[in-house]
Amino acid sequence: MEKRECKRCLLYEMADKAAYESVSHFIASIPDAERAEEGVYRSRLSVCKECDMLISGMCRKCGCYVEVRAYVINAECPAEKW
Repeated sequence: MEKRECKRCLLYEMADKAAYESVSHFIASIPDAERAEEGVYRSRLSVCKECDMLISGMCRKCGCYVEVRAYVINAECPAEKW
């Protein structure tokens, strides 16, 4: 079976668990004072999941993993969607 990229999928939803573990480890290292509240994080991710710029957990506009960007309190969407 051919492996296809998952458009509009976040890393935790994909089969590549190694990539998610790496990003998850990085997220865990973000100091509490720099983290967005859980509701803000989830809201941001829901916007990202609907965005045409999302592919395989990454933003095609800036190249970031959206799960990391969404967690940083002062981060902004490069497409100005949140």
